[in-house]
Amino acid sequence: MKKWLMCVLILLMMAPAVQGKDNKKSNNTSKAVQKKAESASPAQEKETPFQALIVMEASTGQVLEEVNPHLQHPLASVTKLMTAAIIMEKLESGAAQLNETITVSGAASKMGGSQVYLKEGEVFTLEELMKAIMVASGNDAAYAVAEHLAGTTDAFVEEMNKKAKRLGMNDSEFHSVHGLPPSSEDQADVSSCHDLMILARDLLKYPKLLEWTALQIEPFRGGAFIMHNHNKIIGKLPGTDGLKTGYYSKAGFNIVATAKKDGLRLIVAVLGSPRAKIRDAVAIERFKKYMAQYQMAVLSKKDQAFGEALQVPDGMVTTVQAVAAADFSYPLPREKKAAVKNEIRLPKEISGGIEQGQTLGEVEFFLDNQSIGKVNLISPVTIEKAGFFKRLFR
Repeated sequence: MKKWLMCVLILLMMAPAVQGKDNKKSNNTSKAVQKKAESASPAQEKETPFQALIVMEASTGQVLEEVNPHLQHPLASVTKLMTAAIIMEKLESGAAQLNETITVSGAASKMGGSQVYLKEGEVFTLEELMKAIMVASGNDAAYAVAEHLAGTTDAFVEEMNKKAKRLGMNDSEFHSVHGLPPSSEDQADVSSCHDLMILARDLLKYPKLLEWTALQIEPFRGGAFIMHNHNKIIGKLPGTDGLKTGYYSKAGFNIVATAKKDGLRLIVAVLGSPRAKIRDAVAIERFKKYMAQYQMAVLSKKDQAFGEALQVPDGMVTTVQAVAAADFSYPLPREKKAAVKNEIRLPKEISGGIEQGQTLGEVEFFLDNQSIGKVNLISPVTIEKAGFFKRLFR
């Protein structure tokens, strides 16, 4: 009996130790699982590479890819593309000259952010300051030019919004000439990928602008200051020659870029990337992808003959071969060129004489039964009307 009581007492004394050991093991296991979960969560969280994106072929406006195309987003320095559009318009009309001089005001010299450190009273040509805007994204340069050309920056901003309306940029609203973050009482410059494509296509009319946006490095102030292009895709991707980047914290990293290869020009807009490297990688990947998939297919060349010769019974010469009035190319998936069909519309004969360049008909091109374009067919020569007796003899 005594032995049995002793065994019970020993077992009761050992139970807390065993339970403590099990609890300790359980706690250690829970901590290990929690630690593993905590270490795994950041890795599992993926950064959203952008808020909005669009890829477009420039000549036709054909959209190749789009994500949130009408999302209104803060632009940051991409705003300067509209600033540039107003300036290029003034240059084209003769209202401004590249060699005209601009004296820097005190207000311009006080601009923060990206700048070329203009000093009050300094004098530069409009072309020098345009390079500072498009290469170094100089907020001070943008302010100085806008103030010079419109009298005040407010008046210049008014012109920016008027042009946006003319172009049909309905998602856009401009409040500055430079895109700096707005103060608490001001509003941000906003636009969408859709609108930025409209603006970029308008800017591509100006070869001079692309000369500036393609510069990787450019001296300023007689070489005392070296400007480096904020668009780092230039130099990384052959054929890239524009256009503009932008960043501040709320806007994220933005870009509108363009590149050309074998006649195919693409424009890519990326808005709201969390990092510059992600933004640039997204744009480069899209350029490479669609440059590989698409080609600029030549469907007609100027003076190329189409259709059968037309009869000109009243002419000194009795037949004429209709030719294309212009070149026509269209961006196509590489495997689709053979699928393009054309429909030639020409009369069998033309009465009277014919003038050189006279429209005789048209050729229309189709892909998968959808029209993709038309080209007028014209006479390549003048054919005089034959005299009465010659026509009678015939």
